[in-house]
Amino acid sequence: MSNPEFTVFIIDDDAAVRRSLKLLIEQENIRVRVFENAEVFLKALQPEFKGCIVTDISMPGMDGLQLQEILHLHQYTMPVIFLTGYGTIPRSVRAIKAGAVDFLTKPITREKLLASIRAAFVECERMMEASRNNREAKSRLSKLTEREREVMVLVVQGFSNKEIAAQLKISHRTVEIHRGNIMHKTGAANLLELVQLAHECELDDYNYSN
Repeated sequence: MSNPEFTVFIIDDDAAVRRSLKLLIEQENIRVRVFENAEVFLKALQPEFKGCIVTDISMPGMDGLQLQEILHLHQYTMPVIFLTGYGTIPRSVRAIKAGAVDFLTKPITREKLLASIRAAFVECERMMEASRNNREAKSRLSKLTEREREVMVLVVQGFSNKEIAAQLKISHRTVEIHRGNIMHKTGAANLLELVQLAHECELDDYNYSN
C-alpha cells in the first residue's frame, strides 16, 4: 500500500479520536504516531519525518490551518489531510488551496480515510522527488559566477548571443565563453535541460536589468 518508511502523524485534541484513528490505520500495517495538539507535534518534528499528517482543523491553541502554514513556510514535504466535525466551505477551500490532500468531515469512513492516506503518500513521494531535484539544481547553479548567472537568465529567456552581449555590454565572444562555461558547470546537455534547471531554481521568470 505504501512506502514502509512512511508514517501517519495524527494530531487531534480528542483522545478517543486519536485512539480510533490509530487503530484503524495500524490495521493496514502503517506506522502511526499521535499528538494531542499542533504545538506538541512541532516540538517533535524532525526533517527526516516522512509520510503524511492527519489533523483536526479546529483545536485549542494552534489550529490545523496555522500548522499547515508553518509546514509550508519551512518547506516540510509532508501532505496534510484535514478532519473536522463542523467544516465550512471557506475553510475547506483555504485548506485545499494551501496544498491539503483532502478535507474530510467526521465521522469519516475507513474507506475514505485510507484512500486519502494513499493519495497523501503518493503526493509525499512527489514532493520528496521535487525537493531532491531542487537541491541538486541549486547545487549545480552554485558553481556559476555572478556574470554566468546573468547570462544564463537571459539565455533561458530566449535572447540571442548578440542581444545578451548588448544588454550586458560585453562582447559576442565573451557571451559564447560564458555559455560554454554554463553548460559545463551545470552539466546541462542542451538548452532544454538548462531551461529545466532554471525552472527548478525559479530563475526562468527573473528579469535582469542593468
